[in-house]
Amino acid sequence: MNINFGYVAAVFLVSIGSIILHELMHGVVAYWLGDQTAKLSGRLSLNPLKHIDPVMSIILPVCLALMGMPVFGGAKPVPINTRNLKGGEWGFALVAIAGPVTNFLLAFIFFLIGYFTGAFDDVTMSTFGAAVCYAGVFLNIGLCLFNLIPIPPLDGSRVLYALAPEGVQNFMRVLEQYGVIVIYVLILAGGTLFSRYMQAGQNGIIDFFCWIVGAQ
Repeated sequence: MNINFGYVAAVFLVSIGSIILHELMHGVVAYWLGDQTAKLSGRLSLNPLKHIDPVMSIILPVCLALMGMPVFGGAKPVPINTRNLKGGEWGFALVAIAGPVTNFLLAFIFFLIGYFTGAFDDVTMSTFGAAVCYAGVFLNIGLCLFNLIPIPPLDGSRVLYALAPEGVQNFMRVLEQYGVIVIYVLILAGGTLFSRYMQAGQNGIIDFFCWIVGAQ
């Protein structure tokens, strides 16, 4: 197996920045909606040490890059006190969706840079600049798609919670106690289905970006 270490290094660097911005925007939107918990906890910061989870932020995305799989990851969740948020459940949904939206916009920015600089012409990623552009697009799409899965505590579950009837909300409260385990089981046991979801979503978003710039 040929390993592009430039791409792996790019994934490492981009994952740190992207995951930090993802979590930071959760805290920023919560602050805008009246909750100062993240600020008082020191999480409204660009300091990587405030946000990084060694496994989810570094080891997981790098290992996925080495295996040539869709890349995603996570960070330490930003503390939110929902009782302080304006808008109740909908306010919490806005806080949650801020993370995936941030990654979507970052992916588009990296796409624009790669497209207009010609970095995407270097399909082998022989230069570090090309590797960064590719990593910026695919990693951020992966983060966006992964976090939109509606399983607690992922961001998609917060949006579903605001839309769901009370019975479903009660089930989700119970599920949240085991959410991390459910997510790992989904990835390990449902690997093929999970990969198809990530690949299909990735292709759809790339096609959308290409449509915007008239590349199709």
